[in-house]
Amino acid sequence: MDEKIRTLIQPVTQFLHCTTPAAWLRMAAQAENQQALLLDHLHCELKAAQSAAFLIRRYAPDSLLAKHVLIWLKPYEDFLYRGEGDGRFQGGTGVSRSESQVRGDDTVVNELIGKMVLLIKEELHHFEQVLEIMQRRNIELEPISAARYAAGLRTHIRTHEPAAFIDKLIVGAYIEARSCERFAALAPMLDDELARFYTSLLRSEARHYQDYLQLARMIAEQAGTPQRAVDDRIQYFGEVEAELIKTQDNEFRFHSGKPANVVAG
Repeated sequence: MDEKIRTLIQPVTQFLHCTTPAAWLRMAAQAENQQALLLDHLHCELKAAQSAAFLIRRYAPDSLLAKHVLIWLKPYEDFLYRGEGDGRFQGGTGVSRSESQVRGDDTVVNELIGKMVLLIKEELHHFEQVLEIMQRRNIELEPISAARYAAGLRTHIRTHEPAAFIDKLIVGAYIEARSCERFAALAPMLDDELARFYTSLLRSEARHYQDYLQLARMIAEQAGTPQRAVDDRIQYFGEVEAELIKTQDNEFRFHSGKPANVVAG
């Protein structure tokens, strides 16, 4: 790992409570498992965009964007889930400039929309990049079950506001940070094309986790929640996330834990 990459991911590894198990990395690096890796990665990119869209719709419902963000995602969902389309997307943001702006004085909502719009754009672009790699390698789309990872984190989200909002943002931060850590750890073990691609994703993934944490702190400040309480939730979810990563999984996925003795698929 060169010095620039090491410097970039150092805050990420300090934020996470554990590194990816070596057994997971060895499995992910095996050529016979790369179809499963790329297919799940494709799903993860769309899920990341969907999660950001949900936050806009839930917490900025009066914005123009909230009314149209599902239209933005629809071609990608139709392609991946329903087999509609040819995988060539129109590009652009999918929404007009006015739709991606809030005309109001709520700085937190404005910040939420700004960060989530950029995240959705980047995740959908990554989706297209993963799809292009899969197509070059003749990897077919097929149904794939989700890992227990994200659901395992979301189980601990509180149900009252603004606590639920803060927890959702912290969960988003851990998912993005883990993705960044795995891209960096995997890149040296993969073929040149995948190594270059995963390295190219590091900067945006590292920024995404920081954006989520910044928003969590902004929400807490606006609500009068002590920052110490946010720190406690960050610590709590860090422990939950590490446990999910260190314990065994019966399925191999991009965010799965330590692999059990199963065949990837």
